[in-house]
Amino acid sequence: MKSHVAHVGIALAIVATFAATSVFAQQIPAARDFDAEIRTALQSAKTAAGFEFLGTLARTCLLPQSGGEDTTDNLPGYVTNPASAPARETWYAEPARVFDNLSFVGGKIHSAWALTTSQGIILIDTIFPYNSEELIVGGLQKLGLDPKNIKYVLISHAHGDHIGGAEMLQTRYGARIVMGAPDWDAVAKFPNRYKTMAPKRDIVATDGMKITLGDATVTMWLTPGHTPGTLSYTFPVLDRGRRINVAYSGGTAFNFVNNTPDPGIKNFQIYIESARHMAARAAETGATVLLSNHSEFDNAFNKNRMIAGRGNGPHPYELGADWVQRYFQVMQGCARVAQLGLEQKRVAAARR
Repeated sequence: MKSHVAHVGIALAIVATFAATSVFAQQIPAARDFDAEIRTALQSAKTAAGFEFLGTLARTCLLPQSGGEDTTDNLPGYVTNPASAPARETWYAEPARVFDNLSFVGGKIHSAWALTTSQGIILIDTIFPYNSEELIVGGLQKLGLDPKNIKYVLISHAHGDHIGGAEMLQTRYGARIVMGAPDWDAVAKFPNRYKTMAPKRDIVATDGMKITLGDATVTMWLTPGHTPGTLSYTFPVLDRGRRINVAYSGGTAFNFVNNTPDPGIKNFQIYIESARHMAARAAETGATVLLSNHSEFDNAFNKNRMIAGRGNGPHPYELGADWVQRYFQVMQGCARVAQLGLEQKRVAAARR
């Protein structure tokens, strides 16, 4: 009897050991094939990009990234010595009436847009301080628009190539300036970096805030990533009287700390969630036009030259709702590629 009891006890102990081992095994995640995950994410981005968003794909997936936001307060050379600014032929572009109520007043690389309404102009982004006078003020005048009618200036993010003319427009015309809170804070924190560019703190954007002027409304969305306060927008425009909805991406390139697992993995997640947020807002409005503040992302400079020869054909900017969604899929896919690379690096370091 004692022998039988002993055998039963041994058997139960063995079963318990196997059960514990099984539970322990379930708690240890299987080794991840990071290379395979990266290939999948990259292929997803490439498929989404097609031929339409090759510039976005190259900038976010293929080219070296900056590795972090500039935290210095250095005075830009083009402010201290305007002669050091890039040559005019490298940035000048003719203004263009893109839609009935939306005009391009940017340059070859950096964009600015003027939404005309029954009560004035809503301007989106302001280029550099050395060319905002010619491109924005001069561009509006070439199109028969009076820059004195600029009532609101929406700044997608506080980098010199987008906030450059804001102080001038606020001072000269009394325009109201709208920007995300963290980017307003950055302007205050770095007075030298924003010398001649820094408007007085004005309207602080919140997620879903609407700016209405006359018969036009722009809805602002908080999309942190490129900078902590990056703004993106949805708004309608008219094409020969027909209403079309626009999604405007306010920051696409990676510009945050992204070359170390901590805080890079978290920063990429913020970027991915912002892209998802904007994709959802674009879907809600049925946006069929994708705009940005760099021609490498929306091909604005080339598309503007196509408008004159459009005739009765489709509008070169109207891509369709599916393509607008694909833009944000490229952003998400490329960010996930980079994020997976950092996760792989973190795992490898933990094993050493």
